[in-house]
Amino acid sequence: MTATTPERVLVVGASASGLCTAETLRRQGFTGDISVVGDELHTPYDRPPLSKQVLSGAWAPERSALRTAEALSELTADFILGDRAVALDPRARTVLTQSGRRLEADAVVIATGVRARVLPEHNGLSGVHVLRTLEDALALRSDMLAGSRLVVVGEGVLGAEIAATGRALGLDVTMTGPQPAPMALQVGPFVSGLLAELHTERGVELRLGTAVTSLTADNGRVSGVQLGTGEVLPADVVVVAIGAVPATDWLHESGLTLDDGVVCDSRCRAAEGIYAVGDVARWHHEHLGKLVRLENRTNATEQAAAVAFTILGADQPYVPVPYFWTDQFDVKLQVYGSLPIDAEVDIVDGEVSSRRFVARYRSNGRVTGVLGWNMPKQVRLHRQEILDSLDAVGASGPSR
Repeated sequence: MTATTPERVLVVGASASGLCTAETLRRQGFTGDISVVGDELHTPYDRPPLSKQVLSGAWAPERSALRTAEALSELTADFILGDRAVALDPRARTVLTQSGRRLEADAVVIATGVRARVLPEHNGLSGVHVLRTLEDALALRSDMLAGSRLVVVGEGVLGAEIAATGRALGLDVTMTGPQPAPMALQVGPFVSGLLAELHTERGVELRLGTAVTSLTADNGRVSGVQLGTGEVLPADVVVVAIGAVPATDWLHESGLTLDDGVVCDSRCRAAEGIYAVGDVARWHHEHLGKLVRLENRTNATEQAAAVAFTILGADQPYVPVPYFWTDQFDVKLQVYGSLPIDAEVDIVDGEVSSRRFVARYRSNGRVTGVLGWNMPKQVRLHRQEILDSLDAVGASGPSR
């Protein structure tokens, strides 16, 4: 710690990134006051299992907790739960909560994450769900156990995971969305085509390449999903998985720069003494030469740790290699770097026919990402190619 180390740190957001911020501060010897404010009543829990283990029933809800009560107690942080932050004064470094609390600190870390997008007809219609919180997962599971026909609106990572879980529970599942194949925007046409084959083989009906125009209802409960083609997909349960938006509504009067997240410098600093971490942060990635916002579990903790070090006096840019994973049926996909949809793709390990391979993505002659399909060890080894490429960009200056 340095002479300028703050005495009080306030973390707004009690999920993985908020918890990791507090834990890293303590591990590095910070002895000052730490307060963590969260809008949910739960202590910090893990979100990736919600669409898989919790939704399927393989895990009891409490198993998603990130730490035991004893571990949280040993952290000697003040957890203020069930009290949403409603305003921030960056100059005074003061946060106002919904209950009227006014919390002051020397450093404030914004870790409020994202909120799920909804369809216009969503509100007030039973049987329609999003999946972001533990309550969302439990409510969705209850409806899925009582129903037989599930329609997933959205073909991204979350939508594909929910579709796979729905089939495992024995439901008739239809996935719809404007893209031509599952996760087309995340992994490009080659791998998304393989995912389409996987889901079709396992019984998921794909109605992709067309937008959803409305939901149909019967006595206040959803009965179907209407597509742009005019077709109506019958449904007992509908999950809307069409992405998320950064939870920055409470910051609109703060004076911070808000543009698809809290805009930060390369140290994840939004203003003097104000930082952002996790899904809500959009920061300058010095190696890539642009603003980046990542919605994944790995970044949530890595960025939180980096900010904790910065609060304690470190001065290093945050320059991660992006990483995410997804589990669908018996397939684990792991992705390092970025996978442009127009990238050149070649197989550098394994075989596509055996459903175990590593794919390398190149754009403008540079390796931008690698993807492993059921090859976790091998894809980690190929990650070095991305690091070498980033080093080369850093040496010549980032493209803009």
